[in-house]
Amino acid sequence: MSFFASILVALIALLHLYIAWFEMFAWTSRGPKVFRQFPKDLFEPTKALAANQGLYNAFLAVGLIWPFLIQDPVWQQNVALMFLAFVLAAGLFGALTASKKILYVQAVPAAIAIALLLLGL
Repeated sequence: MSFFASILVALIALLHLYIAWFEMFAWTSRGPKVFRQFPKDLFEPTKALAANQGLYNAFLAVGLIWPFLIQDPVWQQNVALMFLAFVLAAGLFGALTASKKILYVQAVPAAIAIALLLLGL
């Protein structure tokens, strides 16, 4: 992977580690501050649902870290592209169903990273 693609993939992995932590461990404490539009009484009953989502975000983070452990450049790029595509799909779905902000936080960075990888930049 190129330098710029590697940096962006690492940043996206870190973002998903943060999202995983937030959804799995800080949903009831930080959730009401982040999602002000939701009634505060919804956070405790949805704690298990958020933790489940957090686990999926942890899987995305691990998948984005994995290419840094792969020696073969072709497989390194293939694995990175696959997990970036998952992030892009999740970001697009989240933007359509939850919040437009997800498009810019998740989908756009993944699309840029995919472009950098495919262009070799």
